[in-house]
Amino acid sequence: MIHVFLDDQRRCPAGFTLARTIAECKLLLEECEVDILSLDYDLGGEESGWDLVAWMIAARRYPGSIYLHTSSMEGRSRMYQALYASKPETVNLHAGPPPTELLERLAAAL
Repeated sequence: MIHVFLDDQRRCPAGFTLARTIAECKLLLEECEVDILSLDYDLGGEESGWDLVAWMIAARRYPGSIYLHTSSMEGRSRMYQALYASKPETVNLHAGPPPTELLERLAAAL
């Protein structure tokens, strides 16, 4: 089981696998069991976190928990609303970044 951090610029927190692009993140979701997914919205190119969310909904591929660490308020709201309306009840959705306690626990488990 892995934890995935999708972001084109930020440093990846300890305990996470970094995906810099939508393609990398899709591959991880398809080929690995993803427990936690933390999403950025603005990825510095034509694609955004929204593209991954739309794919996840269409493909019905969800991790155990989703965090939205993006600084884009509009992007966060758009992703949150779409995920909230479509995710299975077993998926935990959070409108903000992973909390410090969780990051510390994952880093300590390395």
